[in-house]
Amino acid sequence: MGALGDLLNGFQVALTPQNLGWALIGVLLGTAVGVLPGIGPALTVALLLPVTYSLEPISAFIMFAGIYYGGMYGGSTTSILLNTPGESASIVTALEGNLMAKRGRGAAALATAAVGSFVAGTIGTVGLTFLAPVMVEVGLRFGPAEYFALVVLAFTTITALLGRALSRGLLSLLLGLALGLIGIDTLSGQSRFTFGIPELGNGIDVVTVAVGLFAVGETFWVASRMRHDDASIIPVQGGVGMTRQEWSRSWKPWLRGTALGFPIGSLPAGGAEIPTFLSYTLERRLSRHPEEFGKGAIEGVAGPEAANNAAAAGVLAPLLTLGLPTSATAAVLLAAFQRYGLDPGPTLFARDADLVWGLIASLYIGNAMLLVLNLPLAGVWVRLLAIPRPLLYAGILVFAGLGTYGLNNSVVDLVVLYGLGVLGFVMRRFDVPVAPAVVGVILGPVAEQHFRRALQIAQGDYTTFVTRPISATILALAALGLVAPMAVRLLASRRRPRGRPRVRP
Repeated sequence: MGALGDLLNGFQVALTPQNLGWALIGVLLGTAVGVLPGIGPALTVALLLPVTYSLEPISAFIMFAGIYYGGMYGGSTTSILLNTPGESASIVTALEGNLMAKRGRGAAALATAAVGSFVAGTIGTVGLTFLAPVMVEVGLRFGPAEYFALVVLAFTTITALLGRALSRGLLSLLLGLALGLIGIDTLSGQSRFTFGIPELGNGIDVVTVAVGLFAVGETFWVASRMRHDDASIIPVQGGVGMTRQEWSRSWKPWLRGTALGFPIGSLPAGGAEIPTFLSYTLERRLSRHPEEFGKGAIEGVAGPEAANNAAAAGVLAPLLTLGLPTSATAAVLLAAFQRYGLDPGPTLFARDADLVWGLIASLYIGNAMLLVLNLPLAGVWVRLLAIPRPLLYAGILVFAGLGTYGLNNSVVDLVVLYGLGVLGFVMRRFDVPVAPAVVGVILGPVAEQHFRRALQIAQGDYTTFVTRPISATILALAALGLVAPMAVRLLASRRRPRGRPRVRP
């Protein structure tokens, strides 16, 4: 049976009344928070991390599955009706979706986004079901040197992919690595960067970092821009549905977007941004109505939204099997695993098979719940957009503070939380990506641990990282991830006509 047998066991875990209830709560919370302006899936998951503190790990991650997909769906609603994408992967959806809404076709845009999300999410989860065991077999061959090289690859890929400039991504990563060093060194027993504060002896909790940089920092930024953004809600006319012609124009883009999104999302250097833009370009070339692009073409919503959700399922493959986050949302989910003392990777499938396969099974269930609930409840989610923004942002800050204080009942945690929030605001202000910092905090200690263990096995021989074939190959890919963006920029600058002055952004 293999993967099918494991999946059936996962459904036995996910279909218990208790876990079905947590999946439903996760879907509702994820959609309700994700639909709020300026809040994407990563921020949604980070903000709702404190909700799961008192749950068992299986129930918590089944709830996270619902929050994850719910946040994706809620983000598409905001992109279409407010032209406010909560993440970079939703930018393409906003291009045509908001124009459709302005033309009175917002209901069709919401419907094709919802059905496309369901189709892509389901097919992507099927792909995850059968791809994960293969990646686990590969991961079981890894030793400490290979795991260190894999963490380095995670550093370089998420640094190079997120953010407009490689230098800013590296700066964010270094900040995260510095935060990850805070605490007591497990090898020497020496305190590092604790400044004599006993509460920092165990380091900064990864949840505090994720909530501070993502939720609090983003809230500060969006609140500071409130008077500068003139966002008006476009009302949805009639029920959420599509005509027969809109169905016929949408189903092929759904499948094509899925075919692009899942494979690219499952790559260690994947993510959701690339497939959404590729899908938009492909649909524009294949459409029988090219004149509608730039005016509200439904293919421009159906394809990219399917690619986005398929990539979201694909991103879970390297996260669960190799512990490799390739998106901001995956970085926050990795923080959730760390919070429960779980290390994603090949051994997770052996030690916690019920949790992993219950999580994968709950993706099917949560995806179906989203389709059944959100089409009739679209009007309810739209009303949430009318919440006064000062009340919304104040509520987020209070909620984040209460959740963080509940970790250890420590005022120091609150000071650290809002200090990181200010840091997140400054990073957002100067266009420094936040996700590399979170990855640095989480994976920095892991890299240090595997680095030391590899050197102990090799008796201090540093060449062990380049003489082992798998480790050397992964490090070469990591170096390529750093060099390739610079090479592309260099080639672009050489091709630019010499007589034309360069326009700086």
